[in-house]
Amino acid sequence: MKGITAKRILFIDDELHIRQIVKTCLETLGGWEVLLATSGQEGLDKAISEKPHAILLDVMMPEMDGLVVLRELQTNALTQSIPVVFLTSRVSLTEPQRFQALGVKGAIAKPFDSLTLVPQIADALGWHLETPS
Repeated sequence: MKGITAKRILFIDDELHIRQIVKTCLETLGGWEVLLATSGQEGLDKAISEKPHAILLDVMMPEMDGLVVLRELQTNALTQSIPVVFLTSRVSLTEPQRFQALGVKGAIAKPFDSLTLVPQIADALGWHLETPS
């Protein structure tokens, strides 16, 4: 990337194959650094220690679901300014008024299209994508 520090995204999801697919997509197609967390608690810990530019968050996870993780992020001074995008199979959360009310930047429905995932995330976050010259 032309003199720009690569964006760092923390992806929190309990499903191994989803983490692998998303990591590959974001690194290959977006040129972003991807940090992975397998649970809500691990995600909260990494959000504090790694300070990612954004968080991609699964909603349906065991023990601590994405809505609880979101509340924890929003109430912690160290993480409350990190923008969050949901990646979810809960269709009701992909409705704009619903995710805006929760304070997230966007929501992407599962199953997702791996080729359009990067532009969808960038659009939700207001990030400009580098176009290959």
